[in-house]
Amino acid sequence: MIYTDTRDSKVKVDFKTAVMKGMNQATGGLYIPTSYPKLDESFLNKNPAPSFRDIALNMAKPYVEGEIPDEDLAAIIQDAYPFSPKVAPLDAASYVLELFHGPTCAFKDFGARFMARTMSYFNRNEKTPLHILVATSGDTGSAVGSAFHNVPGLDVTILYPEGKISLIQEKQLSTFTGNVRALKVKGTFDDCQKLVKTAFTDNGLRKKLRLSSANSINISRLLPQSFYYMYAALMVKNRAPLDNKIDDPSILMVVPSGNFGNLTSGLIAREMGAPIKGFIAATNTNKTIPDWIATGDYEARPSVETYANAMDVGAPSNYERIKAMYSLEEVRKLFGSYWLDNDGIIKAIDACHTKTGYIIDPHGAIGYKAWDDIRKGAMEDLIKGKKNDISVPGLTPNIPDWADDVVNKKAIGVILETASPAKFGQTVSEAIGKEPPIPARLEEVMRKPDRAIPMENDYKKFKNWLLANLE
Repeated sequence: MIYTDTRDSKVKVDFKTAVMKGMNQATGGLYIPTSYPKLDESFLNKNPAPSFRDIALNMAKPYVEGEIPDEDLAAIIQDAYPFSPKVAPLDAASYVLELFHGPTCAFKDFGARFMARTMSYFNRNEKTPLHILVATSGDTGSAVGSAFHNVPGLDVTILYPEGKISLIQEKQLSTFTGNVRALKVKGTFDDCQKLVKTAFTDNGLRKKLRLSSANSINISRLLPQSFYYMYAALMVKNRAPLDNKIDDPSILMVVPSGNFGNLTSGLIAREMGAPIKGFIAATNTNKTIPDWIATGDYEARPSVETYANAMDVGAPSNYERIKAMYSLEEVRKLFGSYWLDNDGIIKAIDACHTKTGYIIDPHGAIGYKAWDDIRKGAMEDLIKGKKNDISVPGLTPNIPDWADDVVNKKAIGVILETASPAKFGQTVSEAIGKEPPIPARLEEVMRKPDRAIPMENDYKKFKNWLLANLE
């Protein structure tokens, strides 16, 4: 497979280069595959659906062909995934795709663990470590820290915005030892991401340190997230006729969206043949992409702090990949988009629990509310001519190709539950009046000492720290 650059289509690199460099330091662009091979129809039409690991192996093969032998790839996948996603029915036309069954209770375990093992594989013959820099707005850092901890040949520095993530999330970041450490930056996620991106384009720094990224800007984290989209779509396709009597349903993936890497992974799965009709991008007050879909103007902006903090991203990196894959017109045909403010998030958590008994986290709650509104009249109102105001929480005024399927009750919503509600216990408790159950692996991390290192939002100081501590 050949990979190119979102900012320069003349660039052609192999998978190893795309993974180990993270992004193109010459242009600042992100790597994307030049094609998305479709899986065989015989594989896609199996009933029961293939296992998650079988799907992962078959989807990964074309992207690493000629660079990782099948036997080694199978071993990477086996080691990366001692857990699987789960598809849970919520009501007659809705499922929840639970992505929090990994070690850090967040969807980013799926991408981070595959990426860590792939990087270690490529770095196995090097004499110096590969230094991973990662910015996080919540769950990325803990997933990366866990995935890379004690993995040979890799060294990890995590940047997170001080005071802007939940207590459990911070504990998961600040308690690592050995080859992983966290810097708490006085600023926002966008500031953290800018520090990391600036480091990648700093030729002087890169001459002294071998750098790569573990954010969704790295293609090796994005590709494996597509595995669970394929898994869920095939599971739901086979279950829907039995669960809700809908034959050949229009499957809509409802995706809590911040940096838009997760949704981009869904696009890759769809390109590879996943039976996904469309997507609902569900976000918080940081509604850069919904505004772009509505107006045609992309305007990056400072991020705003919300209860769904992992989506507090005002300048989503993967906008570049989406734009490279599709025109705005194609995006509008494929996407519905929806946003909520903090008050709406609290009400959505409560509504989900009251109506279904399911305890959902603040990010998944936006997805739940988006799907619930869309199927109960919001999309039909747009079709009938209602002009939604993009400054008011709710559905963005855009009518995708699948809109009629929703109105005609032929659509199924698959809501991605991207993290355990226990990671946002205070917010969930405010909404439903009780704390969500805490998994034992989260209770354990709360007892560990904090080791985070304070860092100013200043690139020169950040660079000096890297050179003093990592060179």
